[in-house]
Amino acid sequence: MNMQAMMRQVQNMQKEITKIKEEIDSTEFTAMNSFVTVTVNGKKEILKIVIDSDNLDSDDIEMLQDIIVVVVNDAFKKVDDLTEKKMSKYGNIPGLF
Repeated sequence: MNMQAMMRQVQNMQKEITKIKEEIDSTEFTAMNSFVTVTVNGKKEILKIVIDSDNLDSDDIEMLQDIIVVVVNDAFKKVDDLTEKKMSKYGNIPGLF
């Protein structure tokens, strides 16, 4: 394979990786628990937190804080899982994502 063809192949792969990353970044991921629903995007930015106060006593604030941490981390894990699934075909290229 000549150098020009190899460069073209690398550029095509780079375009495909960029397209996949943009798709993941614009995807919304939602995780929920009995009191809390968190929505994040693929850039791991929190878009929305919904608290179901009908099922929550005022004494449960500490528990609610713990639930929010768990649910946000669950939503972020979904981002990581999809990113790994879609990018795994490119191997472990440092700095890729």
